[in-house]
Amino acid sequence: MAIRVMLVDDQVLLRTGFRMVLAAQPDMEVVAEAGDGVEALQVLRSTTVDVVLMDVRMPKLDGVETTGRICVDPNAPKVLILTTFDLDEYAFSALKAGASGFMLKDVPPGELLAAIRSVHSGDAVVAPSTTRRLLDRFAPMLPATGQEPRHKELQRLTEREREVMGLVAQGMSNGEIAARLVLSEATVKTHVGRILTKLGLRDRVQVVVLAYETGLVRAGGGQG
Repeated sequence: MAIRVMLVDDQVLLRTGFRMVLAAQPDMEVVAEAGDGVEALQVLRSTTVDVVLMDVRMPKLDGVETTGRICVDPNAPKVLILTTFDLDEYAFSALKAGASGFMLKDVPPGELLAAIRSVHSGDAVVAPSTTRRLLDRFAPMLPATGQEPRHKELQRLTEREREVMGLVAQGMSNGEIAARLVLSEATVKTHVGRILTKLGLRDRVQVVVLAYETGLVRAGGGQG
């Protein structure tokens, strides 16, 4: 079945361009569009969507707030943020709100299509190292909320799972973590899956965010 995509952007020309690119793909279908967050939430009540391409700067309700409201539902579509500038503070906030990744609006079509497919399959499309650059830059500027409860969440993990989480947050792939800890890649994948399940996280991006919020990994690199 085709991946059902929703386009959310206040610029009609951009939506038209994205729609033309996606329409040419046999495995994708644009099933809805919206010009702002308010309209997007209304449309989602009556339309089944797999992946939302979300602009961040929109009237009425921006992409960050809209993403947060969408991702409250555990069965919500995956959200892929589209931003104009790399290391945009809005992209950082959107990742914290539950987005599965972000891309620049001028990304080559092939990369955009690959990102949509990756998000749909459950992967994050932002390399953890890129997410860490976002966090290094913007985490000190944003108010910390719920720090103590978030620290307690890590108590659900085994010592090995905490170790794996810290390495994920440092930008390592499963293969790199396996080599570091002298484990099989399949074992690392199992540990990552358990971390996501125990902490109620959507993907590796959210692992990185939580690792920063709890101090497991500190800005600038290294485990706390």
